[in-house]
Amino acid sequence: MSWSGLVEAALDVRLTTTAAAVVFVVLTLGGFTALLARRSRRWLVVWVPVAVASAVVLVLAAAVLVEQVWQPFPDRLPRSVYVWSGLAVLAIALGAGRWVVRHRDRRPLAAAGLVVAVVAVVVAAAGQVNAVYDAYPTVRAALGLSNYRTVPLAEALGPATATIDRRPLSENWTPPGDLPKTGAVTTARIPGAVSGFRARDARIYLPPAYFADPRPELPVLVLLAGQPGGTEDWLVGGRLTQIMDAYAAEHDGLAPVVVLADGTGGQFDNPLCVDSHLGNVATYLTVDVPAWVRGQLQVDPDPSGWAIGGFSYGGTCALQLATTRPDVYPTFLDLSGQVEPTIGDRDRTVREVFGGDAAAFARNNPAELLTRNRYPGSAGAFVVGLDDREYRSGLEQLTTAAAAAGMDVHLTELPGAHSFAVWSAGLEKELPWLSRRLGLVAR
Repeated sequence: MSWSGLVEAALDVRLTTTAAAVVFVVLTLGGFTALLARRSRRWLVVWVPVAVASAVVLVLAAAVLVEQVWQPFPDRLPRSVYVWSGLAVLAIALGAGRWVVRHRDRRPLAAAGLVVAVVAVVVAAAGQVNAVYDAYPTVRAALGLSNYRTVPLAEALGPATATIDRRPLSENWTPPGDLPKTGAVTTARIPGAVSGFRARDARIYLPPAYFADPRPELPVLVLLAGQPGGTEDWLVGGRLTQIMDAYAAEHDGLAPVVVLADGTGGQFDNPLCVDSHLGNVATYLTVDVPAWVRGQLQVDPDPSGWAIGGFSYGGTCALQLATTRPDVYPTFLDLSGQVEPTIGDRDRTVREVFGGDAAAFARNNPAELLTRNRYPGSAGAFVVGLDDREYRSGLEQLTTAAAAAGMDVHLTELPGAHSFAVWSAGLEKELPWLSRRLGLVAR
């Protein structure tokens, strides 16, 4: 294998497998062995307990800050995140302590050994935390390197001389000989022309068929990330391009156009996908985004060819908009969404987001809307991990409620917990159903 081939193979090594977890444990044990080995009694009796106490205090303080004060997440972090974070802090404390109290450890070779030991534990801890969410599945993803094709927005906006709009598209489409083998991603700033919402740049996946002439009027999937998160998350942890390219390869280049729109406005913002003092997210996603996409891209303009989906917060948001604006999004994909929109608990949510107006909360709560309204023209897929103790029961309840409200829905349960492993697998599994629903392929 060539050098470049070895580099590519190394970049594609998966970080969330059992083998990777074993490597991280070995790194942790090796790092701590190096930090603790051959030290004086004073070091072991005095300084090690001080380092342990410091790490425990710092992690507990961080937990209180995150869970009780800052509260950037609607749910508590798993204990394993705090345990591995604590081990990383302990390694740093031990390394710093040795450098301070032992002059011999300040020599270049010894200092380099300290750095290697500390870095080994920190990297291992980061790897174990990453495994909880599967956010960076490969070395390439962890380094922020992409392996998908990109195009400038101007190339995506260029109109084809003719379009194909007869459904299903697969039966009225013949791919040209020069069709690209893969789709491409472009970046666009979709303005909040009506909502005033200040969104981050959207990413847009365009399948191979989008670059043909005549161009099929492809359906659109607006796909949202979780909270915290950003529009690039589906491209990294979600394996979006791999999933869509694989589907397109089996369907003559056809696949939905996927708009990775911003549903929060910031990495840690949580506007609950409603119009409020936190930002008019609902109007942005139901008015501004569809208007921009229809005005700038050549896609299926009919709402029956549009769907909205997302994971965690994004799944909650997708169901909110499917129940409040079924005329815009009659099809949805809820991957591990919450049972109701929340910033921690209902009382705090009603008070801080809706100004104490419980009726306003109810108007944006899918669980309540599904008991009051009928949705005979809507359809959706719920996906949840079998080990997702926080979200699974809620998704089961919502599936029952949606079916009772007249929706054509189904629930898919996959191995895993609340992680990208479930969400990417869920998108891949539901893509055939979604394509049939949106008129891309025959039923």
